[in-house]
Amino acid sequence: MADVLIDSGSLTPGVSASDFRLPHGTAMRYERPHRALSGFFSTYVALNADMNVYGGAPNWMLPGWAQLWFPLTAGPVTFTIGRRQYGLERSGNLCGVTSRAIPVKSHGGLTVAVDITPLGWARFFPAAADSLRDQVLPLDRYFPGWAAEVAGRLEPFDRGRALKPALDAFLLERLPPPNPDEPLVSRIMGLLLDPDTRDLAAAAAELGITYPALLRVTKRYFGFAPKLLLRRARFLGAIAPMLAADHVPGTAEVPLGYHDASHFIRDANHFLGLTPRRFLSMELPYLRAALRARGLVADAFTPSLDPPGRLPLGTAA
Repeated sequence: MADVLIDSGSLTPGVSASDFRLPHGTAMRYERPHRALSGFFSTYVALNADMNVYGGAPNWMLPGWAQLWFPLTAGPVTFTIGRRQYGLERSGNLCGVTSRAIPVKSHGGLTVAVDITPLGWARFFPAAADSLRDQVLPLDRYFPGWAAEVAGRLEPFDRGRALKPALDAFLLERLPPPNPDEPLVSRIMGLLLDPDTRDLAAAAAELGITYPALLRVTKRYFGFAPKLLLRRARFLGAIAPMLAADHVPGTAEVPLGYHDASHFIRDANHFLGLTPRRFLSMELPYLRAALRARGLVADAFTPSLDPPGRLPLGTAA
């Protein structure tokens, strides 16, 4: 007997789930948070698969900012980051910023994730982002009681449509006062996405940001030193559109921002652990659908490509 899946789609006006092109036996919802939260949490996502169809099937996630993960499924969910393997806790998880693509193995069921921006880390998280990078840890270690309450609010899931209002209400109730570093974090986020930024330290210096200040802020809230952050942003800006494309593109053309093909291949080996050709040739229908869905809902294929502090689309909260 097949599992009953959530309704795929989004509350975002004009978005149709048919454009996600999900593989058979899967469902997905992407939502934008409330306006008051949009600078801190970029998207909410519910991932669902029929356990009879996709039990144990592997998937991948691209490197990105930190996330909250809530497995609402009886089956295990496993992340492999580098040489370490993490089993997600049923009670809730904090996944730090990542510098590598992550193979994910699950046995179907429903999982909810919340994407945290560097501004969100500055506002909500007292720990330094670089101390938790490339790690998955129990959420209750940092926020006791959060996981149980989120699970309780998501219990009456209403086929997925309650995802946004439930998470909005929970996070709005816990919105802390501003962090004085937030304007600086926002400026650095903008520099990372500026195609004219070839050297983050030099670009920051033009804005009057000293290198010691830049290094302190990037490690504290972004998780990595400036050079790696810029490399990762450039690579994701190149690989994500390739993965979301209707047809697997060739890799002979050098992507924007790269000197030559060998330069692109070196970054791919670092961030994916594979050459671009090998990664793009893999069967990754769910990852590709997720990138398309997020592009439609949030206008960016991955959270790492979101402009800083942008408001949700449309006029509704």
